Amino acid sequence: MKSETITDLERRLNLARQAYRDFHATCFWSYRSNLEITEVKIPFVIRGLRKYGGHKGYKIAAELCR
Repeated sequence: MKSETITDLERRLNLARQAYRDFHATCFWSYRSNLEITEVKIPFVIRGLRKYGGHKGYKIAAELCR
């Protein structure tokens, strides 16, 4: 696992949480809307965005991978 700075992890968590809220109806509809997005759930958010998020979701997923 690559070493991340606190600020980088916080950035990714904030982006993943926002994406989960924004794309809930299209990508994550079968999960609770108030699901807590933690570091271990970031890959789950990336997969959902890539599969169902269209171009915009794919771009956000790419940003989450940085």
